[in-house]
Amino acid sequence: MNRRHWIARMSGLIAASALPLRATAAGTFPLNKSRAEWKRLLAPEAYAVLFEEATERAGSSPLDAEKRTGTFICAACNQPLFDSAHKYDSGTGWPSFWQPLPDAVGTSTDFKLIYPRTEYHCAHCGGHQGHIFNDGPKPTGKRYCNNGVALKFVLEGDALPALRT
Repeated sequence: MNRRHWIARMSGLIAASALPLRATAAGTFPLNKSRAEWKRLLAPEAYAVLFEEATERAGSSPLDAEKRTGTFICAACNQPLFDSAHKYDSGTGWPSFWQPLPDAVGTSTDFKLIYPRTEYHCAHCGGHQGHIFNDGPKPTGKRYCNNGVALKFVLEGDALPALRT
């Protein structure tokens, strides 16, 4: 690859990184609330991660050490996202899973670090959860690296909360 081609390619990636990560127009997700509504409903840290795509500090979430049987749900809308049977200790300091529940998450491409990464979000409200990496355990080989403040844990036997409307 010559220098001119490399510069053009990098310029395109930098320009792409300035674009929105995913559409947030009405109708994109089953649950659509304005940013102002989400800001009123959520703690500041949860709002920043879920709707501004921030990242919490590694090791800061008690859900990283959660070992009980249950379901991890979206902290914004209560959509079930992960079964505890699919959680594992990745050693990264964030709750990690090797597989989400069926139809629970959607993905988009994130260029925030210049190179493309696969971001995943709640399929119900669009809230940012984390990123998918190809260094997870079998059988999928995937690591769904989740921000703990974007999740809530519901112990097996407890009723799941109703989906937010």
